[in-house]
This record gives sequence, C-alpha cells and structure tokens, in this order.
Amino acid sequence: MLSCLWILPATALAADTTRIYVLNNGGSTVDVIDTVTNKIVQTIDGIPVPHDVAFSPDGGRAYITSESEDAVYVVDTKTGKTIEKVALSSGRPNRPSVTKDGKRIFVCISAPRDKNSGRVLWGQGGEVDIVDTTTLKRVKTFPFESVPHDCYTTADGKYVIVGINGGKSPGITVIDVQSEQLAWEIHFDKNVLPIAIEAGPDGSARRLFVQLGGFRGFAVVDFATHKEVARISFPDKPSGVILAEPLARRNEIPTHGSQIAPDGRTLWLACSAANGVFIYSLPELTMLGFVPTPRREGAQYRNADGGNPTWLTFTPDGKTVYVANAAINMVTAIDAKTMREVARISVGTQPDHIETLVLP
Repeated sequence: MLSCLWILPATALAADTTRIYVLNNGGSTVDVIDTVTNKIVQTIDGIPVPHDVAFSPDGGRAYITSESEDAVYVVDTKTGKTIEKVALSSGRPNRPSVTKDGKRIFVCISAPRDKNSGRVLWGQGGEVDIVDTTTLKRVKTFPFESVPHDCYTTADGKYVIVGINGGKSPGITVIDVQSEQLAWEIHFDKNVLPIAIEAGPDGSARRLFVQLGGFRGFAVVDFATHKEVARISFPDKPSGVILAEPLARRNEIPTHGSQIAPDGRTLWLACSAANGVFIYSLPELTMLGFVPTPRREGAQYRNADGGNPTWLTFTPDGKTVYVANAAINMVTAIDAKTMREVARISVGTQPDHIETLVLP
C-alpha cells in the first residue's frame, strides 16, 4: 500500500540508523529520510542548488556541493548544521567523492566562471579539486579541457573515477589516490553520465557500467584493459515519455542514475525515457525486470507527463531501492525482491540526487 508521508520538523539523529539524503537541486534544501518509517526526519536548509553529497567514513559529516555557491558545505549529520563552507577553484561543482581513509574529498567541477562577470562558461573545461578533510582547504586542482561531472571512489580505495560529460573529449579519467596523479583514460563518442562500479571480493574494480548521453542503455568497460567491451540497449518499450519545463532539456538524456545492489547480483538503472527502472543480473547482464515510477499527473501535463527518475540508492541490506523523481518532487521506495513500489515520499523542489548514509 502506498502512503502519503508528511515532512516532520528537524530532529537529532539516533544511532544505528540508515538515512537517505535527498538533494533538492531546484531549491536550497536537503531532505533526510528515515528508512524504517519512510518519513523525513531532518531538513538541512541554506545550501543553494545542492547537487550531491558524500560522507565521512564515520558518518559524522556530510560533504554537500552547491552549484550556485561553487563550494562544498561541510554539515554535521546529527544536527544538520553547517560546520564549514569550503570555496572551490571554479564553478558548478557536481558529484563529490571521499577517499576510503576519509582524508580527501575529490570534487568534480563542471565549468569555470568568468572572473569579471561571474558567468558560467559552459563547455570550456573544468576541474577536479582535492580538499583536505582535516584542514578543510583545497590542496590540489586537476585542470580538464572537457567537463568533469561525477567523481567515484573504488571500493578498494585505490582510484577515483571521473566521468567526463561534454567538451572536447567525453569519456572517463581515472586518478590514482595515493599518488594523486592521472592513471588512465578512455574516450567515448557520447557524453558520460552516471557510472556504476562492479567490484571483486577484494574491492578492486572489475567493470564499469556507464550511462551515455542520448543513448537508451549503458556501456560496459573492462577496468583492467581500459576498454569498452559491450554496449547494451534497453527495450524500446515503454517509451514516449516527455519532460515539461524546466526539465525539458533532459529529454535528450534518456538514462540517468545507476546502482549495483549490495550483494553484487543486480544492476539497477533509472531511465527517464521509459519513466522507470531497469534491472539486470550480474555478472551475466540479463534483463530481469522493469519497475515503472510515477508520472506527472494532471490534464495540463498530458503531453509532458514524465516524472524523471534521475538517481537511485539502496539500503545496506539491499531490500529497498529509493528513487529520486525530479519532475514530481517525490522519492519512491521499491521492494528489491518483488520489484514493486512500496512508498512515496514528498520532498523539496527537483530532487536530482539521492544517497545512503549508514550511521554506526
């Protein structure tokens, strides 16, 4: 049964809990959902255009990027209060990633700003900043001719993977964490969107599942050989989903958001062009199912009713998948075993990214 859930006042977080952080990119809030009750138990305010979040290993800090402030907000996860605002080298920070030891934050920055006007210079390069978590100062910057979008740390902690979304050479760049040097790269014919990393028993990366701009499906990259080994298309149906303004530009982005289940046996991928989530088996990559997500309701939207599922995340036990639906200001919860929607949670404006925090 679906339930209508109300936003509750911010409260201190209890121990031994799992929280879902919802980045409301169309506003200045981050909603925090309790996975037991599926209710919002904390709302973090005052972070303009929040893009994504990474957490310290002990769960005490959330590092939240602000696209309009060109900064990382360091937030105490218990109180929801900002500890520090870390200025970055340039404009529009996107997905951050914390190293396994918690000492560094890698932040993808998608565009520089004009020093005089402050205007974002789209398609004119970007950076990856490294922030020291002890001093909360930027300590290094990697310049890119193209557009870094999302940063990911491999499970073994050895590499940070950078997805390049646009510019002269879309693709993937891999950074060695210990040396803080570029390790290798691979180029694609399309812009790189979210990446899911398949890990071996020791945490080493085996394969990358890469969503691509304008492609209804995903590419498969062998991490050891640095080569694309397959490109898998989703079924043509369901189709015909259209997004209304202000998200209409995303009609050219059919897929966005991917996650591997905690047991490593399934790959889940959000598809706005199908208005739902596709599920594939691992390691075989056989399609197992499709879960539709809510559409935008109302007669005025009959020609543009896409709900825009755009990001997803699992609970640590793998039982529940949470999906951010950006066009309808809603998070939906899916039972991973039955592949059925079990809850709907109203959140802030345009929830683009969504991440899981496990508190000890």
